[in-house]
Amino acid sequence: MIFDFRLKVFYTVAQRLSFTKAAAELFITQPAVTKHIKELEHQLNVQLFRRNGNSIVLTGAGKIMQQYAERIFQTYTDLETELAQLNNLEAGTVHIGASTTVAQTILPKILALFKKTYPAVNFTFIQGNTDVITQLVLAEKIDIAIVEGAAHYPQIAYAPFAKDEIVLVTRANNQLSKKAEITPKQLLNIPLILREAGSGTLDVIFNALNSAGVNPKDLQIEIQLESSIAIKQYLLYSETATFLSIQSVISELKYNELSIIEIKGLEIFRTFQFIQLHGKNSKLIDLFKRFCLSSYNLK
Repeated sequence: MIFDFRLKVFYTVAQRLSFTKAAAELFITQPAVTKHIKELEHQLNVQLFRRNGNSIVLTGAGKIMQQYAERIFQTYTDLETELAQLNNLEAGTVHIGASTTVAQTILPKILALFKKTYPAVNFTFIQGNTDVITQLVLAEKIDIAIVEGAAHYPQIAYAPFAKDEIVLVTRANNQLSKKAEITPKQLLNIPLILREAGSGTLDVIFNALNSAGVNPKDLQIEIQLESSIAIKQYLLYSETATFLSIQSVISELKYNELSIIEIKGLEIFRTFQFIQLHGKNSKLIDLFKRFCLSSYNLK
């Protein structure tokens, strides 16, 4: 990486808001961190940090500097990737994101196989709900992501990855599990655990329920949680039901920990999608997309 080390020092301090933590992360002394920051402030003729009691905060100039530092480091990463690809397609860095369900149930295996197949490729990985990941793509902090949900932005290119079914599940051997099938209206009598607002899964569920004549506002929502893992743990100790991707409950169904409740006349399917900014593409991103498609289809 070719960069001014003082800029790296500044960016690390700005991220951690601590000279001590930045020194430890950069393997230099705290006085050295202080020296680099003072030299940078002198060169730019601005104050970048201000003491606030026992902590430090960014000044207005510091916040602007942080924004530009992020862009500079991203440009360096892009440069390294493009130069590496002149000699070797299978090298460089790709920034990957995924919405929660995909990140927890599908991508870990794919990422491990991808790294094993292409050891010269480096990647970063971020997970969050669909809204969060989409905003990171729009902000150019992620090169390629896989999300669920129906929202569309004109700046983003969408391509299908895989189909998924969402099912209603409950703890095995409780009173609810004895209901092999219910009508959509009977769903209103069942306490539910749902994903948080902004979740692509939640959007798909609500759209399907509306189509079946069920107003989501009439549901008995006991709690909303931010991941399928947390939802499953809650489910195992309660008399509730929840909507989850079939991908996320395969193990629990196999070991008879959870049971599926069929909803008459209602099937919920969705498509996981690749998303990336229009015009922001590379051979490395295409390589990752092709690998995801081939690996998932062979599972």
